[in-house]
Amino acid sequence: MKETLNHLIQHKTLTTDQAKDIVINMANDQYSDAQMAALLTTFIMRPITLDELRGFREGMLLLANKVDLSDYNPMDLCGTGGDGKDTFNISTLSSFITAGAGVPVAKHGNYGVSSISGSSSVMEMLGIPFKSTEAELKEQLEAANICFLHAPLFHPAMKRIAPVRKALGVKTFFNMLGPLTNPVQPKVQLVGLFNLELLRMYKYFLQAENTQYSIIHALDGYDECSLTKTVKLINNKEEKIIDAAYFNTLPVLEEDIKGGRTVEESAYIFWQILKGKGTSAQNEVVLANSSLAINTYYPELSILEAKEKATESLFGGKAKQTFEILKDLR
Repeated sequence: MKETLNHLIQHKTLTTDQAKDIVINMANDQYSDAQMAALLTTFIMRPITLDELRGFREGMLLLANKVDLSDYNPMDLCGTGGDGKDTFNISTLSSFITAGAGVPVAKHGNYGVSSISGSSSVMEMLGIPFKSTEAELKEQLEAANICFLHAPLFHPAMKRIAPVRKALGVKTFFNMLGPLTNPVQPKVQLVGLFNLELLRMYKYFLQAENTQYSIIHALDGYDECSLTKTVKLINNKEEKIIDAAYFNTLPVLEEDIKGGRTVEESAYIFWQILKGKGTSAQNEVVLANSSLAINTYYPELSILEAKEKATESLFGGKAKQTFEILKDLR
C-alpha cells in the first residue's frame, strides 16, 4: 500500500488491473482504516480516469454476490449521490412510482454516506425488509414489481470500507461506482451523476454493455432532474439540454426539494409524497424523474405520455400499493 500511496501522491494514475486489485485488497482486509482513508482522499483531490473507474468496477463485480433477474428485465434508477444538495429521496420515490406504472425495478441502494439519508436509510426506517437471495428478490418482483438491493449485502468490499467512508463524510469513488455495480447488472438504467466529467465515462460503459440508458446531470450540481435549472440528458438516441418546460411544468426552488435533517424526517417526507400529499414542487420533481425512467424503458412513449403514466401511478395510489406489498413480504 505504501508504494501505491506514493504513486498516487505523485499525481500518477492506476491501470485497470491495479485499481481492481485495490478493491479486492480492501474486501480482504489487507489495508488499515488509515490507509484506506488516505487512498480515498487521493481520488477526492483529482478526477478519476476511465481505466481506474473500470478497474474499481471490475473488482466490485468480481466480489459481488451475483443475482440473475434477467427473466424480469428490471431497470434501476440510481444516482451517484455526493452532490451535497441534501434533497429528499427522489430516485427512491421515483422507483416506486415507476414500478407502479408497470415497469419492473431492481433498485440498488445504500445508507447515507455523504448525505443525511440514503435510500437504505429511509427503506429501513419505513419497514422495508432487506433481502439477499435471488429467490427472495424474485418474490419481491413477482408480488410488487420492484425489489430492493441493499448494497452491503451484495458487496463485501463496501462492508469493509463503510466505516471509513462514513468517517470521511464526503463523496469518494465509491459514489461513482454505485449505479455501475448493481449486482443484477440491469439492461435498462436511469443514472444521475454529480458532475459532467462522469457523463462520458458512463456513456462508454453503458453503450459497451448494450444497455438502454438515460444519464442525467443538473447543471447546477444535482445528480437528479431537479427542475431547478437546466439538465444535461444523454440517452441511446441523443444528447440534449432539458428543463422544467420539457415536462410541461414550472421550475422549482432549491429550498422546495430539501430533504429532512434526520432519517426520521426524511422518511416522513417520503411517506407523505408517496401518499400523494407532497407539495407541488416535490410532486413535480418525482414525476419528472419517474417520467424519464418510464421513457427510458419505453422509448416509444413521448415524455408527456410517460409523465401521464407516472402521474396515474402516484395519485392513483399504485406507487403506494407497490410499497405496501413490498413491506408486507417477510
